[in-house]
Amino acid sequence: MNNEKKPDNVVFESETQSYNASLKAYGTNVGAPAITAIDSISWKNKNIHKVNKQIQTKYAELKKEYDKMMLQYEYNQLVYNAKFSFEPITGETYHLYRNKKEELFMSIINPNECNFDFVASFYLNADQIWEKI
Repeated sequence: MNNEKKPDNVVFESETQSYNASLKAYGTNVGAPAITAIDSISWKNKNIHKVNKQIQTKYAELKKEYDKMMLQYEYNQLVYNAKFSFEPITGETYHLYRNKKEELFMSIINPNECNFDFVASFYLNADQIWEKI
């Protein structure tokens, strides 16, 4: 083994004890083009902004959908906790009222046909979920 230091312009692999300039993917002689680092900061900044915007938009969409689902949940809790003495039919509209004891009850009577304390009208969809009208 030769421990002698080779000049910088000589490509010598000390592990294999061989000259391997021809195997390199880049120029190794003094006249070869200089290797320069590409400025990737502008690319990073542009894409960081783009990705952040996409994530913010997706978050806003998910939050809007979540808020809609939570409102639907609250309406269903309200209706299913109300008193009614009939089995609601899918596809029909029902009306929620409040009695003198401040208890909620469901009725098929339209608000313009009675003097009850009207709260809201609901439609029972095919998934058995109450949708406020």
